[in-house]
Amino acid sequence: MDADACPVVIKEIIFRAADRTGVDVTLVANQFMRVPPSRNIHFLQVAAGFDVADNEIVKRLAAGDLVITSDIPLAADAIEKGALALSPRGEMHTADNIRARLNMRDFMDTLRASGVDTGGPPAMSQADRQAFANHLDRLLAKCVRKG
Repeated sequence: MDADACPVVIKEIIFRAADRTGVDVTLVANQFMRVPPSRNIHFLQVAAGFDVADNEIVKRLAAGDLVITSDIPLAADAIEKGALALSPRGEMHTADNIRARLNMRDFMDTLRASGVDTGGPPAMSQADRQAFANHLDRLLAKCVRKG
């Protein structure tokens, strides 16, 4: 999990799912964060710096792993390595949609760099939390069946 920007409510959903299913979760961040005591929940603190956490996540990924991130370039790298990528809002990043999302991200960066106020993402809603929890449950059910 790309833990630096992940909302607390999403982390809590993931922690409960890890304990319920026995699936290991690793939070990667460049600042310390407390995680509940659990044999399935691990925390890795990396050095501060641009993309340090993202690079560490990609380095540790294996095909079939799940990455939780709202970072589109990280999601693209994960998909390229054969991993799954799920946003904290419950959107699956896939090989079919990641290029369009990268293009939109780059377009919005260009607008912001030219002084256009593009605003930020809307606040996370209950529907977003539910979409995330539902997607995560489906993915974990598949994982547990395979294991």
